[in-house]
Amino acid sequence: MGKHRAPRGSQKQASTATASPAPRILVVEDDPEAALFTVHVLTKRCQFEVIHTADPAEALRLAAAEHWDLLLTDLDLPGMSGIELLAALREVAPGLPVVVTSAHALDGTLTSLLGHADEYLEKPVRVDKLIATATALIGPGRRPAGGSAGL
Repeated sequence: MGKHRAPRGSQKQASTATASPAPRILVVEDDPEAALFTVHVLTKRCQFEVIHTADPAEALRLAAAEHWDLLLTDLDLPGMSGIELLAALREVAPGLPVVVTSAHALDGTLTSLLGHADEYLEKPVRVDKLIATATALIGPGRRPAGGSAGL
């Protein structure tokens, strides 16, 4: 997330630094430790720009107002479930890829409700799985509704 400025007189470095901005990920997680882990991995290991909020209503405002390459949300959130957030998110940002995380095993009913998610990660999330999932979803954007949801 730290931005640096190219040294004066270095046209090549300056143009390289601004040519391709880092992909932006919005993380919606109310568990401080899980949020810190996710933000750390995605910023330090992947060089993504990551913004975190524990408030799903704030996440909806941010998703509607700004460009994001990926949203990663927990299912269990205060005030609004991850499922409710996902449904509302599809109204304001239908093309935004979404990864849903949960510490709970998914049953068939919940799996069908997650049909609008692009991927599901079970907690505790492994570093390699988080990196691979984020990297895979950022490039192509959201798959068409008829495609596999990765569940």
